[in-house]
Amino acid sequence: MKPVSLFALAAAGALGALPALAADAGLQALREEIAQMRKSYEQRIEALEKRLVQAEATSTQARVAADQAANQTTRAGEGKANAFNPEIGLNLQGALTKTTRDPATWTMRGFVPPGEPDEIGPPRRRGFTAQETELTVAANVDPNFRGYLNLALTPGNAVELEEAYFHTLGLGAGLTVKGGRFLSGIGYQNEIHPHAWDFADAPLAYTAFVGNKLTAEGLQLKWLAPTESFLELGLEAGRDNSFPGGARNKGGSGLGAAFAHIGGDVGASSSWRGGLSYIATRPGARSYAGVDASGLATTVSFAGDSRTAVADFVWKWAPDGNAKERSFKLQGEYFHRTEDGRLSCVERDTSGACGGAAGRADSYRSTQSGYYLQGVWQFMPRWRLGYRHDRLDSGTPSFGPTLVATDLPQLASWKPQRNTLMADYATSEFARLRFQLARDSSRGAGLADNQVWLQYVMSLGAHGAHKF
Repeated sequence: MKPVSLFALAAAGALGALPALAADAGLQALREEIAQMRKSYEQRIEALEKRLVQAEATSTQARVAADQAANQTTRAGEGKANAFNPEIGLNLQGALTKTTRDPATWTMRGFVPPGEPDEIGPPRRRGFTAQETELTVAANVDPNFRGYLNLALTPGNAVELEEAYFHTLGLGAGLTVKGGRFLSGIGYQNEIHPHAWDFADAPLAYTAFVGNKLTAEGLQLKWLAPTESFLELGLEAGRDNSFPGGARNKGGSGLGAAFAHIGGDVGASSSWRGGLSYIATRPGARSYAGVDASGLATTVSFAGDSRTAVADFVWKWAPDGNAKERSFKLQGEYFHRTEDGRLSCVERDTSGACGGAAGRADSYRSTQSGYYLQGVWQFMPRWRLGYRHDRLDSGTPSFGPTLVATDLPQLASWKPQRNTLMADYATSEFARLRFQLARDSSRGAGLADNQVWLQYVMSLGAHGAHKF
């Protein structure tokens, strides 16, 4: 081969190798760049980890210092004020009322009057009346307990201790313990304060069987089951000074109550809750002032066993669970009470059916029942319409040979009824204006009462969420 040809072949091979050499150099540069980036990121991560460790150490030191300062403040005694920031709320209610019959003479035929006139029943005065005003104070005592106080100013200008209790926080296993004076967990509406009612007054069944509300003074144990569906069980024990109990100087528990509630959701728009409750008490001297068959002023007292069973049910509907636009609530409760004991009556002055100042006593037994059913429809934001039907049955009381039913007109058999219409407007979540009409036949035959309410309900300050 000629020398020129050999040279040409060598030159061609060298030229062909140049791209390969260039590619190797480029790959090497990429590898070096990746290595530098990896080293840089590792250094940054290491620096961040060091900063995290330092921050955690600083936070721990701050907590320790705060705890030490708090302990020092506590040990300093009463000379220095402790940090105390309770939730304070005020609920105002008032109404302009008109009735065809004198409210001061209202009574429910066939049923023992359950309380003071200003606390029960329909409007107690004509014209404007400031209704029950509530002042509430609540705060966590410590990580284990929370305290609650509710003072009520009644229309009779009396200040009452409505609730004052503690309840546990984080007890575990779904358990909660409440102690003090509190609204019982029986039924549905009993635990709801008047400012959150859907009507201006309590259902007749609540008035007749628990004096508008059952207040317990003792302990409550409640268990919430760890299930997808709602299941709640509760027991209560305490004093029985309030209706349907009566003043009794007795150690231990005079009032016992038990309740069970279940509930759940139906699709995305509906939810429900139902329950059964039982109340047992033994009043020693539950009395009321009335008149006998002759119209003489009489004091009547009952001592014996009082047993009441309650069934309750609530259904709520709102499109896709949004109750702000539209909603409907159906609510009802049924009460059944049996009382067995002795009834005594005494006339204050002249001797009549009750034997004058010496009085008469006899055995007494009664079985009474009643229910209410109500529906409230929010047809547009802020506006609601409602209807409620009340019906009771006093039964026929059984007396012994000394007294007869006609001696005590208040206990004569009757079936009270009431129909109520309501419309209200919520100016905000803190204020509501309500118009209500009712026809009440609880006084007796031919004594129907037409009632008109113009009511305001307003909440100031801290206000906790209402129950289901």
